[in-house]
Amino acid sequence: MNASSEKRPIGFVPIGVFFSFGATMAPFAAVTLAVPGTILDQAWKLNPEGHAQLASLGRIIAVPFLMLAVALFLAAMGWFRRRSWGWKLGVALIAINLAGDVFNLLFRHELLKGGVGVAIAGLLLVYMNRHGLRGYFRQHAS
Repeated sequence: MNASSEKRPIGFVPIGVFFSFGATMAPFAAVTLAVPGTILDQAWKLNPEGHAQLASLGRIIAVPFLMLAVALFLAAMGWFRRRSWGWKLGVALIAINLAGDVFNLLFRHELLKGGVGVAIAGLLLVYMNRHGLRGYFRQHAS
């Protein structure tokens, strides 16, 4: 089957959009944490507890968010270009997220947040590892 006649898996675009959205939001978070007190801080009204926890770590916490932004940007690029490294990076990022959710669930006793995160990340990993989706990337391995 050639590239033009391959059927795109149904979750391909939403997962790529998810990586793209994260690549947009992570630098936003980095800027608001590195330069507190701007109008941009208003966005943290959606998660004031998260903001308080991150801000307490100091401005240096912006650096990991910038690194996350780069990783998500690369994952989105590789994902939409159907490169095997894009699939691998995407799976790794979701697996790391799953590990964080498991930690929150078991050790921080955040039952709702951790449980929902584990369920979503777990289902994403199951879907991303299905033969049809993996095969969609193998056709364009690089």
